Amino acid sequence: MAGFLLEIENLTKDYRLGSQVVHAVRGVSVEIERGEFVAVVGPSGSGKSTFMNLLGCLDTPTSGHYTLDGDDVSLLTWDQLADTRNQKIGFVFQAFNLLPRATALENVELSLRYGRTPRRDRRAKAEAVLGAVGLVDRAHHRPSQLSGGQQQRVSIARAIVNDPALILADEPTGALDTRTGVEIMSLFQRLNLDGITIVLVTHELEIARFARRILRFRDGRLIGDEMVESPTDVEKLLGEIPVEEDRTS
Repeated sequence: MAGFLLEIENLTKDYRLGSQVVHAVRGVSVEIERGEFVAVVGPSGSGKSTFMNLLGCLDTPTSGHYTLDGDDVSLLTWDQLADTRNQKIGFVFQAFNLLPRATALENVELSLRYGRTPRRDRRAKAEAVLGAVGLVDRAHHRPSQLSGGQQQRVSIARAIVNDPALILADEPTGALDTRTGVEIMSLFQRLNLDGITIVLVTHELEIARFARRILRFRDGRLIGDEMVESPTDVEKLLGEIPVEEDRTS
């Protein structure tokens, strides 16, 4: 289905801290098509994380409109926002956020319990998605038995298992060494080629260049919107990075 998946119009978010008002997002307007791979970059305090929270229905705007897959989510109740998060959005975080006592397979399968997948189909679907991220042989390992890169792959599998309309990734390589981070970005590129829409938040321009479009934030405002003519060539880059141990393993 072609067209815009995300339509953001004059979106603002203000926070009150005592007598002070913090203007975290200031009148942002942007449209993102289905199947795009977009990176949101900016320094600390630029508003990119608040913007991602709004896109992820983790917060509500002070004003403006945000339409996701045809629904104006800026008008939804908290219960409706929770339903939208479960049904339309997959999240990938820097800290992985996996259940420590559950296996990789159980972590992915748990996400299906909140979706609409019948119980009889959950195990097979979770196994298939773990296979898609290259972790068939680690399905029955707990997070403590996995490297940081493997844990992030489980997190990505969990994010895509419900076939969401949108994947939001918040600094997904921040806890990884350079080579493992590149491998994770290669996986995002492959998923995007399969048609998955991805919005990735990062403070590193080098990571942003794996995407096909870059949105630049500063002081709560969108100050730049550019296409990446030649996204980073993963195979070439991996050939230049020495193999080393994942520091989170």
